[in-house]
Parts: sequence; C-alpha cells; structure tokens
Amino acid sequence: MASGKKNILKNTFTVGAFTALSRVLGLVREMFQSRLIGAGMEQSAFTLAFAIPNMARKLFGEGALTAAFVPVFKGAAEAESLERAAKLARSVMTMVLLALGAIVVLSMGALELVVKFRDALGLHDMARLKLTIRLVKTLLPYMIFICGAAFGMGVLNSLGRFKAASFMPCILNVCWIGILAWISFFPELRMDQRIHRVAMAILVAGAAQMAFLFWRMAKAGVVPRLSFTGWRDAKVVLVWRNLGIAALGAGAVQINYMLDQFLAQIASEWAAGVIGYAERLMDLPLGVIGVAFGTVLLPTFAGLFAKNDVAGARVAWAGSVKSLLFVMLPSAAGLFVLAPEITGVIYEGSAFDSVATVRVSRAVAVYALGLGIFGVQKTLVPWFHAQNDMKTPLRVSLVTVCLNAVLNILAVTLLPVEFRHVGLAASTVLCAAVGCAILLVLAKRRNGSLGLSALVRPVSLMLAASVAMGVVIFAVRPLAAAACAPLGAKVGPIASLGLLVGAGMATYGVFALVLLRDSVRALLHRRRA
Repeated sequence: MASGKKNILKNTFTVGAFTALSRVLGLVREMFQSRLIGAGMEQSAFTLAFAIPNMARKLFGEGALTAAFVPVFKGAAEAESLERAAKLARSVMTMVLLALGAIVVLSMGALELVVKFRDALGLHDMARLKLTIRLVKTLLPYMIFICGAAFGMGVLNSLGRFKAASFMPCILNVCWIGILAWISFFPELRMDQRIHRVAMAILVAGAAQMAFLFWRMAKAGVVPRLSFTGWRDAKVVLVWRNLGIAALGAGAVQINYMLDQFLAQIASEWAAGVIGYAERLMDLPLGVIGVAFGTVLLPTFAGLFAKNDVAGARVAWAGSVKSLLFVMLPSAAGLFVLAPEITGVIYEGSAFDSVATVRVSRAVAVYALGLGIFGVQKTLVPWFHAQNDMKTPLRVSLVTVCLNAVLNILAVTLLPVEFRHVGLAASTVLCAAVGCAILLVLAKRRNGSLGLSALVRPVSLMLAASVAMGVVIFAVRPLAAAACAPLGAKVGPIASLGLLVGAGMATYGVFALVLLRDSVRALLHRRRA
C-alpha cells in the first residue's frame, strides 16, 4: 500500500514538473499576448473562437473519451495483452478521427454559408462577429490534431508513461510564443491581423503535438495506425457506451461554458478576454497540482478497482487530497491577496493598461477562493470514471450547469458593468463547491467512507497556516512597495512582488514545519521515492 502511495506521488511530481514548465511558458505567452493584443474586442473574439476546439477536446479528447477509454484499455492490457489493448486503441482512434473529420468539414461548410449570406443576415457591420468567424474557420482543424494528441495521452498514461503526455502542452506554448515574438517585429500589423496569425500558429502546433504523441505511442508498443476492423468488439462498444454518457456530461459543461462566453460578450466587449486572462493565472497552480493528480489518479484508480481493491483506492484518494491541499491552500491565499500585484507584473504594458489590470485582478481574487475546491474536484471525478460509472458525474454536472446558468444570468443582469465578470467567476466557484459536495456524498454512498475524518485536522492546520500567510503578506505589502519604489516603475513592482512572495513562502514554511511536520516529512519522503 505504501509503495502505491509513493508511486502516485512520484508520478504526480513527474506530471507536475512538466506541467509546471508548460504553465510557466503559458505565462510568458500571456505576457506577450497581453501586451501585443490587449484585452479588447480582438482578444474576446479569439477567446470565443478558441473555446470551440477546446470544447471538442473535452468531448472527444482528454475529457470524455479519456475517461471512457482509459479504464477499458488498462483492463484489457492487464487482463489480456498489450497487443489486444493496442487493437482496441486503434479501432477507437480511427472512429474518433473520422467523426471529427466529418464535424470539421460540415462546420466549415456552415461557416462559409454564414459568410456568403452575412449581408442578408444583417451581419455586415458586426466587426467582432466577422473576426470571430474568421478565427473559428482557422482553428476548426485544430480539433482533429488536439483530440488525436489527447487520445495518445490517454494511451501513454494508461501504460504509466506520463512524461511525454505531460510535455505535450509545451509544444503549443513554444509555437505560440514564437509567433508572438515574430509579431513584435511588425508593429504595423493591425490587431485583427495579429490575432489571426496567432490562430494559424496554434494550428501548426496542434499538428506537431499529435505527431509527437503518436511517435511516443509507437515507442510504447501501440502503433497508431488506422484500423477499420473490430468496431463491433464488446470492449469497443463499452468504450462508446461510456463515451456517450461521459460526453453528455462534458457536453453539458461545455454548453454551459459557451453560455458563459456568450453572457460575457453581453456583459461587455472586454469581459470574455478579461476572464480568460484571469483563468490563465489560475492555471499555474491548478494545472501543476490539480491536473497532475487527476491525470495520475484515473489509471491508478482503474487498476485498483480492476483488482477490487477499494481500500487501496480509498487510501490513494485521501493521501492525494492531503498532498494536493498542502500546496493549493497557500497558493489560493497568495493569489487572493496579491491578485493586483501579480496581474500587473505579468500582464500590464502596452495594449494592456491599468484599467485591465484592475478588472483581471478582481476575477483572479474570486477564482482564488475556489482553488482548493477545483483541485479536490479533479480527484473525485476519476473515482467514478475508473469504475466505469459515467452517469454519476453526468448527473452532478447537469445540476451544477443549471445552477451556474441561473447565477450567470443574474450576474449579467443585476450587477454593474465593471463587476459582471466578477459575478461570472463567483458563480463558477460556488457551483464547483456544490458539485464537489455532491460527489463526496455519492462516493461515500457507493463505496463507503473515503477517509474524510482523517483529513479534518491536517487540512484545518493547512488552512490556518495559509490564512496566517495571507495576513503577513497584507501587512508587509506597503513596506515592500515603499522599499522597492526607488527602483523605478518597471523594476520596483517586480522586486516588491518578489519580496511579498518570499515573505509568504517563509511564513507558510515556518507554520508547516511547526504544525504539519508529519505531512511535510511524508511528502518529502514520497518525493524522493
């Protein structure tokens, strides 16, 4: 049992390390983009256009398909053979890529009709909509590439090969940064031209990501070639049955996400872009820790439940949540208190002004309150998916989707313009908390206690240490600002933020060593293992 816990932590650190690299590159990318594109109409159009292939990724890639495919693939690999599992993978992959290809062709045709008859539809004066359509047409083929890459990620993760899959997002960020650096040498380009070149670079990056993951699949013994046989195999049918259920849940979430985007467009012309920038900041801690645990736990749970080792899965979940919150809670406190400073240092400059900084920092502070909740939620959904139970997360997602839609509509209609995007962020946090609570209750009803009672004391101490850290940062803030003011308008804020982050880390470190000595020792021991 101890060995299994060590493996989870070891794999999580592996995924987390590469994900951290990706998120750091992502922040560099956002620093470039905020200065070259800004937070206006063009960024909002891009945010909406990029949401469409991302929706497909959730439905057919690392979201629903991975959840449906990984338990069946891992079961076939362990109970039968890798070659049998490889045949299953090739059959499913072929069907998915063909379906995506058909969706892309039909969607491109529909958009061409919209463009052709735009005058009759009264769209000739809507610059933002026209730009959005152009960007969507460019990014649609990215659906095929990223879903193919996500499928390869699921195969490799099932085989315990987490490095290549977790490195994949770095390819996108490198290409993205490259095109933004190129754009910086051509200041005469209009904003719409700049953002369209970004979209084209994303398309190239998607092709590179899929090629890289397919190459790693072949190295792992699962050659990714098309297969038109075995489509009626019982395991393939099981994957598609589970996919249908999981896709309904993911589809409901994505429809809700698109509704959020639509309501953000109504809230103001800048709201969607501002929320996107805030979400990117949240992606650093959430992606490094939360996504890493979620990635590792799905195949881990699948293997344990395949052996009917519910006790092992319970221990794995409780230990993962404890380690996750050890990092998430202080990250949340730091982001909440330092939202203005972090937003200003990372984003502000050129096209991104001080007003945009205030708007983004407000959303960041609200999102930070839900950081721990988002992380725990990512450990609960795999608990059900690993048992081939797609219906429970579906029902929970439908409840939260309906609640979120109502709260978002209220936020857009009742709040002042400058705070509507804050209401959208608060709704996301509240609905995540409700969904997490429901999943915990249903998991206990299905499999017995998850060991929550053992988490009460350490999590309470982590929360106390995080609050103390936030208080110290808040108290030191004016002193740090005054001390760094002589360094100038550019260097001063960076130095001040560095001092505040250092003070926060030192405070949490002291409290952790005093109050959470056993947790720190166990975490470091598992890390070295």
